[in-house]
Amino acid sequence: MIRIAGISSMATRQILADLAEHYERRSGCQVAFTSIGGVEAERRIRTGEAADVVVLARKVMGTLEAEGHIMPGSCKDFAASGIAVAVRSGTERPSIRDEAAVKEAMLSARAICYSTGPSGDHLKKLWERWGIADSISQRAIQAPPGVPVGTVLGRGEADLGFQQLSELLHLPNIDVLGPLPPEIQSTTIFTAGVGSASKLPGAARALVGYLTSPEAEATNANTAWHPLSDSAVYRADDAHRPRLSQPRML
Repeated sequence: MIRIAGISSMATRQILADLAEHYERRSGCQVAFTSIGGVEAERRIRTGEAADVVVLARKVMGTLEAEGHIMPGSCKDFAASGIAVAVRSGTERPSIRDEAAVKEAMLSARAICYSTGPSGDHLKKLWERWGIADSISQRAIQAPPGVPVGTVLGRGEADLGFQQLSELLHLPNIDVLGPLPPEIQSTTIFTAGVGSASKLPGAARALVGYLTSPEAEATNANTAWHPLSDSAVYRADDAHRPRLSQPRML
């Protein structure tokens, strides 16, 4: 039996697990994804880990492809995710209706948790733009790589958290308030590609094709990831071209 090994960030862990199960039944190929922190996944690919399929943020995939770690022309946009806000269950639910409200919620929070990934980078840029970086840094907790922000929230170590919605869903002891308002939202596009070290490039390309196909989209119609026809998602993260496929969006 063909065994395809993949590596991804935590954001796409659940959807990839679901699709891998469907693909195994459809193709007879065994598929196993290792989902870890995006920074660690990027490091492993750079050090030569023989992953057949890689699913990471589009900007990272573009860099890895340029460096020769991803097979040229194999990348396809897979899914898109915006940043959401969560609190510990049973605590005050601050307003996040607009930019001013989110800023006030951050300034009022005892402690804020954010990730090592793209959502964390976006938050730090917001703090700089608002001129509150020094104040926030004294109360900001960065979740360790591979640890969901919601886990830190649930333990009571912070009372306000920010991360891709897919990483906050279904975690215990937290309440998701909703997405950041449009004026400060940032969308991350996740891209699938074939690792240059793959010994099964044909099978890996077939899996990438399935992951980004209408069939896979229909299979996950009832999950948190949904089709997106609004081209604005591409303007949110436009570093990696060509625009090969329409991503799903949370």
